[in-house]
Amino acid sequence: MSHVAKREWQRFTPHERAVRYGVYLVTAIAFSIALRSIEIVPEFLRDTPAQVADLLVRMWPVDWGFLWSTVVAAMVETIHIATLGTLATLLIAFPLGVLAARNIVASPAVRFAAKLCLVASRSVNSLVWALFFVAVFGPGALAGTVAITFRSIGFVGKLLGEALEEVAPGPVEAIVAVGAPWPSVLLKGYWPQVKPAFLSIALLRWDINVRESSVLGLVGAGGIGLVLDSAINVFQWRAVAAVLVAIAIVVLLAEVMVTFLRKQII
Repeated sequence: MSHVAKREWQRFTPHERAVRYGVYLVTAIAFSIALRSIEIVPEFLRDTPAQVADLLVRMWPVDWGFLWSTVVAAMVETIHIATLGTLATLLIAFPLGVLAARNIVASPAVRFAAKLCLVASRSVNSLVWALFFVAVFGPGALAGTVAITFRSIGFVGKLLGEALEEVAPGPVEAIVAVGAPWPSVLLKGYWPQVKPAFLSIALLRWDINVRESSVLGLVGAGGIGLVLDSAINVFQWRAVAAVLVAIAIVVLLAEVMVTFLRKQII
């Protein structure tokens, strides 16, 4: 009677396990090198709870008078920066997203150029864009609005391009078969299928821009961040608390509104 060798099932092959352990090892080495390079001082870490408690005591009670006299107007300006920046983003990102979609544009060179613009937009942080445009336009809301626009183009254009590439080909082919011109194909074949996704992306980006606009003032690009930076510089911690309360309320309300509108769209 022959004996059949038992085979034990394993989730990963020896090669896959070796690769996984290699990744873990490289990650651990990179973490160790990074930890040593930033030179964390243990004394500062032990003192952190006391410093945080002292700061919270300095922030209480909140300066509600400063909130109504100064913070509200700056917060409104921040919302305007986010809104105008988002609207300008949609105007620029829509054609770039169309040009980046491989099922719409056949030319690899055109798609590469469009994707290069989208990647360049996403690769630069909003604060870096703000620093650049503050140098161009000077301090103020204009620099913040343009910075938000340039930062958001890559996000909206990339997601729109991916949504266009995933549309069902049937309606598009039917419109093409009857001899419709390209604008009609885009508006009647592609747009109805990507419209919910595009509006959802726009709302999501506006929500993100409200949060990012809150810190652009730290580099002089207007909005509530400018008030926050001024209050920190003169150690007005009760005013800082008022600014933080305003930012938290606005961000929470924006999140609730965007969530509600996305449910209505989708």
